[in-house]
Amino acid sequence: MLAQAVDSVSTQPWKFQWHPEVWVLVGFLVAAYVYMVKSIGPKAVPDGVPPVTRKNKIAFASAMLVLWVASDWPMHDISEEYLYSAHMLQHMALSFFLPPLALLATPTWLMRVLIGEGRLYSVVKFMTKPVIAAVSFNLVIMVTHIPLMVNESVQSGPLHYSLHFAVVMLALLMWMPVVGPLPELQIGPLGKCIYLFMQSIVPTIPAAWLTFAEGTVYKAYDVPVRVFGWSVAIDQQLAGAIMKLAGGIFLWTLVVFIFFKRFATEYQGQHDYRRGPGTNMPDSEIIPITGFDLTTKDVEEAFASSRPRAES
Repeated sequence: MLAQAVDSVSTQPWKFQWHPEVWVLVGFLVAAYVYMVKSIGPKAVPDGVPPVTRKNKIAFASAMLVLWVASDWPMHDISEEYLYSAHMLQHMALSFFLPPLALLATPTWLMRVLIGEGRLYSVVKFMTKPVIAAVSFNLVIMVTHIPLMVNESVQSGPLHYSLHFAVVMLALLMWMPVVGPLPELQIGPLGKCIYLFMQSIVPTIPAAWLTFAEGTVYKAYDVPVRVFGWSVAIDQQLAGAIMKLAGGIFLWTLVVFIFFKRFATEYQGQHDYRRGPGTNMPDSEIIPITGFDLTTKDVEEAFASSRPRAES
């Protein structure tokens, strides 16, 4: 009877499957965030300053939406049982979308409350050094693409969630130098551009391997039921494209945005004819009001009375 039920689920990719652990996790995070903002926030900021901004709230809501979509039905079930390309899309959401949104949702005071100023802060400070953060994150990404690890994680729930937890945690550390709430742990605009550009290069290796691999790389996804009618080869090639192209385009877009926001704005400010706020007009440029209308005759007389500058 149990075998028939399992077979029925396995032959119906889009059959709804309930994942209460996802709802519990999202509910816990929402409740914890609201508690911190309502109870601790007012004590951690000066009087009259709101604990969170509208941007923080939007980022938090977006982060919870990404977490829920990436971890619940149907994304979780399709990515775990049928399509490795869906699995790749899920990992991209958990490493490229969720972490920066979560960091943007976290005000500076909240991050300082969470990690304190002692040993945990020292660990975070060390782990968010650009080289350490980038190497650690990409190392776990490489490990999660090893065929043995992928095949085992599909069969083992604890291993599957442990890998997801490691990816998210190291992704948070990787994004801290870019959008982290602690100013002292961020790097400069040009450093951010180089940092993100390098992040887009590393996935080229596993992406190329998936795209040009002959035969089935991950046996766990070689199943009789083919979602959308995609073969194993097409599924692997699409996974490689998502990893390289989609991830690369996202990171390159951020690089362009950061570059122009920092350097183009400064260039515009230096070459703008308008005065900045609070800048007074020099006395030499102030024309007194005489009470008489300026006529063409006045202008002609002014030009006639002027003499060309003597050549040196």
